[in-house]
Amino acid sequence: MPETLTKTPTPAKAEGLRERNRRETLQRIADVGMELFLANGFDATTLDEIAAAAGISRRTFFYYFRSKDDILLAHIAGYDDALRASIRDHAAAGAAIDVVREALLDVCARFQTSRTVAISRLIRESEVLSSRKHRSDQHREQVVYETLCELWPGKDRRDRLRLVAMAASGALRIAVDTWLEQGGKRQLTKYVQDAFANLKAAI
Repeated sequence: MPETLTKTPTPAKAEGLRERNRRETLQRIADVGMELFLANGFDATTLDEIAAAAGISRRTFFYYFRSKDDILLAHIAGYDDALRASIRDHAAAGAAIDVVREALLDVCARFQTSRTVAISRLIRESEVLSSRKHRSDQHREQVVYETLCELWPGKDRRDRLRLVAMAASGALRIAVDTWLEQGGKRQLTKYVQDAFANLKAAI
């Protein structure tokens, strides 16, 4: 939400404004970089091209990102933030596995576009990015677990919640892999529904 500024801004509000400007610049660089990757290919796109298109210097680029790889990973992090919020929003869906399923369906409905397919393929085509994506998958599993622990804070439930997070993350990976293999011809949410149905049938 936009900040409400008074006639005499407090230091806290000034800091908030700087942080907002930083986020906006980071997002602009990430968006410009992604468009260049999609248009020209990841390997063919240089840092200098990204910086020039974003209207910043090469030095400023390194203030926001360590490398161009991090632009793609920033998009992955955005999915994790959306998932965390969605799990909280679906807290009333029932058992933990049902909460995660509904949250994933909600998030996937927002990202099941041809652009998402193209971005996912960019990541998979790079050996370095694929390796880092594996760590991102593990981080997403941790995000699910930690958010479930917020909803069910009892220590006696933690092992079960971790199992739910592991199983749900595995179901999502299968759904996304199948979706990409088939060129996104069906809605991603359909694959997620199938994966969770298979998971429930198996257990």
